[in-house]
Amino acid sequence: MTTPTPEERAGEAFTESAAEAVQTAVMAARLVLAIADAARRHQQRKQKGKEDDLPTAEEAVNGVGKDVQRLLPSDVSTALMGEADWPQLAQQLLALRTAGVDLDQVLPRIGEIAVNVRDQVAAKASETATDQWVRVVRESLPAGPVREAILTSPAWPEMAATMARLEEKGVNVREVLATAHNEALAVDQVAAKGLGAAAEPAMSRDAQLSYGPLTTGLDLPRDLDLSDRERAFNQLAISPQENQRYTRWVREAMPGHEREADLLVASRQWPLVACRMAQMETEGKPVREHLARLGKDTSWQEGSGTLGTRLARAVGEALHHPAGDASAESRVRVNTAAARATSTSLDPTKAAKATAPAEAGVAAHRQSAPAPARSKSK
Repeated sequence: MTTPTPEERAGEAFTESAAEAVQTAVMAARLVLAIADAARRHQQRKQKGKEDDLPTAEEAVNGVGKDVQRLLPSDVSTALMGEADWPQLAQQLLALRTAGVDLDQVLPRIGEIAVNVRDQVAAKASETATDQWVRVVRESLPAGPVREAILTSPAWPEMAATMARLEEKGVNVREVLATAHNEALAVDQVAAKGLGAAAEPAMSRDAQLSYGPLTTGLDLPRDLDLSDRERAFNQLAISPQENQRYTRWVREAMPGHEREADLLVASRQWPLVACRMAQMETEGKPVREHLARLGKDTSWQEGSGTLGTRLARAVGEALHHPAGDASAESRVRVNTAAARATSTSLDPTKAAKATAPAEAGVAAHRQSAPAPARSKSK
């Protein structure tokens, strides 16, 4: 028996995923059919005091087989008729027709339900398969036009599948991405010049104002746009599944404060909070243990600024300090580098450039760096 090639294994995984989606759709179709049959039986008992006898299995298969093939999607009908209990299902269908039910009306509606279920399962499987590659792209490429272009491309699912196949062949995908980045960046800059645009985006106001304790060491793009939440998540390489997970964690960490948790998630700074959580997950840090402080220390309920902004600051504090550091709770730290960068007496762009490395397009606040030294509390 020969060992399957990586391509064959990838193909088998895809086939298994598609088959699972179809089987789930068949389960939904069977449920609807069972409900309809139960209604038929109930009505007969009510009107006649007994249920009518079912037609024979052979008669039923011959009587409704062609209708099922004609009125249901081909993959669903094939799977349904391949079930071991198909003869019994056919008996139910024929009994419904005998009772006056128009299968030409009922079966298409069952088909719509089945297709909806099939597509939901398939989409979920696809999201799960690509989610890990969002993280690989985030960890392998710096924030900027190339990373954003990859994650927003209509071909992203296909690219993720290709990366999976390459990894199965033993290829270092991260190395390939890093090597391809410089070539893609050059193409982006040439194309930008050809269209009359600046090759290097100016530092956006969002990028300038975001520099501070919450974002120190994070990989933020120079043209960060927090006004467009979907784009912001793409720029920060946060997948929808990660965003949903972090949202759930915050709500679980603040029992009894669901409204406040929702305000945090709706705040302008939320993508930055999610980005910090994503980085901590990558580093293997217990994000949820850090978030637990939000429920224990509610000093964020008072103070200056909007509640959402205060919560964002509180989350930044909770995520920065080591888990279990009770003495660090409820203390707002001052990041002197961030204070200088955002001071009205100094242009934040100049402050960022002053400490930026030589590589083009990378701002200082996007460089990984150790957390600033913190004095012990007295």
